Amino acid sequence: MQFSSGKIKPHVGWLALPFALVFFAYFVLPLVLTIIVSFWDYTDYAIIPALILDNYIYIFDGCFSNEGGLCLTLKTYLSTFFFCFFTWLITLVLGFCVAYFLAFYVNSIPLQVCLFLVCTIPFWTSNVIRMVSWIPLLGRNGLVNEFFLSLGIIDQPIEWLLYSSFSVILALVHLYTLFMIVPIFNSMIRIDRSIVEAAYDAGASHRQIIFNIIIPLSKTGIIIGSIFVVTVVMGDFLTIGIMGGQQLASVGKIINTEMNYLQFPGAAANAVILLIITIFIIYVMTRFIDIRKEL
Repeated sequence: MQFSSGKIKPHVGWLALPFALVFFAYFVLPLVLTIIVSFWDYTDYAIIPALILDNYIYIFDGCFSNEGGLCLTLKTYLSTFFFCFFTWLITLVLGFCVAYFLAFYVNSIPLQVCLFLVCTIPFWTSNVIRMVSWIPLLGRNGLVNEFFLSLGIIDQPIEWLLYSSFSVILALVHLYTLFMIVPIFNSMIRIDRSIVEAAYDAGASHRQIIFNIIIPLSKTGIIIGSIFVVTVVMGDFLTIGIMGGQQLASVGKIINTEMNYLQFPGAAANAVILLIITIFIIYVMTRFIDIRKEL
């Protein structure tokens, strides 16, 4: 391509240079430093540059013994996967239903925008405030228990409503469902309505249309939303700490605790392992679609 004066334009690759520098400075460089630090040694008062595997060996110490049972590391990762899986599953179902309603039952664009704003209202406050707001509802003397007691449904307060796996998953779903709604809605809004109408004319049931047309054509949004939710929940420690009453384990909490005690090499090793597992999960998800081609 040429200017009107006949001069050749600069290579368009230079336009990406500022973004590449930001990407390198805020993603690649910290990631490389984390990997390097994970091989360092440390004491109670110092970090010693070295090239050792002790941090990784310590993490998996006892996991491959013949004594039976799961080691602490595997239990912690299983706990993290537990929260991640159920949060992903619930947000997927809720996100799909909300996106389906907005895309196929709300025909007014202003109303769609208004309903999206309603979904984003919780994001106008911090995560901590949104989590703490559940405590007066789910606590032993909270509104939910008081309501059930007044109706005579229960004889004593329900203990597992708060500071339990239930409250953690509830808070995570509350925080991250929107991450699933938006990409699924973006995929559904692109579906040609004539395909759905043709399926109805051919005698397809509502269930058949959802499973044979809507879901396959929305798989890009489903995968992208799943990636958003999984990556955020895998490293979450604040929600699990507050809503779990500091009684439930997760890898993110271990990393946060190690950093608070200035055990940076140990925290870096856990972070590298968690990153590898998360990347593997994302890799498996992206095998179902070519995101770049679909977008």
